Amino acid sequence: MIENNSIEILKSTVDIIDVIGNYIELKKAGANFKANCPFHGEKTPSFVVSPSKQIYHCFGCGVGGDAIKFVMEIEKLSYPEAIEKVASTYNFTLQYTKGSSDYSESKRVLESVQKWYVKNLDLNKEAKEYLYNRGITNSSIEKFEIGYVGKGQNVLNFLSSNLFPFPKAEESGVIAKGERGEFYARLVERVIFPIYSSNGSIVGFGGRTLGNHPAKYINSPQTKLFNKSRLLYGYHKAKESIYKNKKLIVCEGYLDVISFHQAGFTEAVATLGTALTAEHLPLLRKGSPYIILAYDGDKAGIGAGLKASKMLTISGFDGGIVLFPDGQDPADMISQGKSDIVAKLLREAIPLIPFILEATTKKYDLYNPRDKEEAFKEIKGYLFSLSPIMQDFYIPMASTYLGVSPILFGKSVDISKVQKSFSNNIDKIELQNILKTILDKPALADNVLNVIDKSFFGDYQNIFDLIIKKEYKDPILMGLIIDENIKIMDEMGLNKSLLWILQRYYSKVLKDIASNNMIDFNKKSFLIRKIRNDIIPRLKRGELVTFEKLI
Repeated sequence: MIENNSIEILKSTVDIIDVIGNYIELKKAGANFKANCPFHGEKTPSFVVSPSKQIYHCFGCGVGGDAIKFVMEIEKLSYPEAIEKVASTYNFTLQYTKGSSDYSESKRVLESVQKWYVKNLDLNKEAKEYLYNRGITNSSIEKFEIGYVGKGQNVLNFLSSNLFPFPKAEESGVIAKGERGEFYARLVERVIFPIYSSNGSIVGFGGRTLGNHPAKYINSPQTKLFNKSRLLYGYHKAKESIYKNKKLIVCEGYLDVISFHQAGFTEAVATLGTALTAEHLPLLRKGSPYIILAYDGDKAGIGAGLKASKMLTISGFDGGIVLFPDGQDPADMISQGKSDIVAKLLREAIPLIPFILEATTKKYDLYNPRDKEEAFKEIKGYLFSLSPIMQDFYIPMASTYLGVSPILFGKSVDISKVQKSFSNNIDKIELQNILKTILDKPALADNVLNVIDKSFFGDYQNIFDLIIKKEYKDPILMGLIIDENIKIMDEMGLNKSLLWILQRYYSKVLKDIASNNMIDFNKKSFLIRKIRNDIIPRLKRGELVTFEKLI
């Protein structure tokens, strides 16, 4: 049995916010924290956690208790099992009156086996050569406690010689039982990467084959200590930097994490052979970091990045994504001495929402009306899962990607302004081409500013202002840059577009003056002659006329 005094010390040591925050997302609400109750379905948070009283209570379904009770309910454990689970998570050593603890035994097996794996690596030249060839240094091998396991019988012999009961080793995930009841090692002939909880307690292993095994990587099975959907490899090493720098890099593999840390990017973590899931969100939320997804640039990486980006943004995370080019991964680039390029890619990570809009539209043929309709439905559905402020900000970008009016997204529009806007009489694509051209070639901006006023851009005035102010990091400009449907013109093409716009403009002004009875007769006659006999002939000769507001 566990000593009562040991239990009381554990309860006074752990923080209920930290314990529950490992399972669900908690948001500050005055002196307390709130969340949607994990024990019954609800849309409005009624689950309240009090850090001062160290208790929780749901005003919807009535459940409540302390940190231990929460773990009991969420994990479906007995009281002693919940105590041991919490103690193991926080590296707390329990005291027992008699008998022994399941968790303490599992932990003891994992710790001993891990030390043995590390010793084995020093004796295996092939395993070390593999790590060296991937650019992993001795200091990183030591920091991440990388090991090696050989033949399966060696594992069984080690457990027997150290008097570890096979059933306990099975519960820890080190061995498994075959169909005939025989035990066998789960990981054989593999480089071993120990996996720790966020608080630094060993909970399992990952292994990379050095042979021809079809499964290149294998993780420990699901156990009472190991849940890969709630764990991030390297988090226990990265969390100090994550909290300090307010940044977290999510990559795809053990070696990527180790290489990132080796190159100084010590905020890197990785999922354990699974996609980023909602169960990871509480851990990602800690410290409120900016999340950078660092994935391979192949089809699978883009797909995983799109799925993760949607989940993160819908959950209110801020972040960006980097897709590594030419089939390379971070480990490859860093081992090749390209850490400066990796750093540049991370600095220039594409913000998540613009990436989602771009990646989603690329899935469809926008020249096909049915495909375009499906793309619109998907993007609109996604945007409407965001907050109203985010919707308002990104609908113009989405409409640019899709080539549709923002009105289709349900935004209210002042019809009188639309009717008066000159831009509605001009091909919007022409205006977009001009904007993208001066964004790509700032030196040509003067060509535009000399002959037209920003009012010519109508609904796109805000984009024009962003370009003139050189707000190149703005998501709207990023969307404009990567939209392949909008062209960048040379100087001759730009001048032709400006001539066409000016001719359309002054033709419209001529009609407006002629029909406007509020203008003095002499002034009207002068303006009509000026446009007909001077401005329009010069434009037709190819001369860019400086903009002049006539009425």
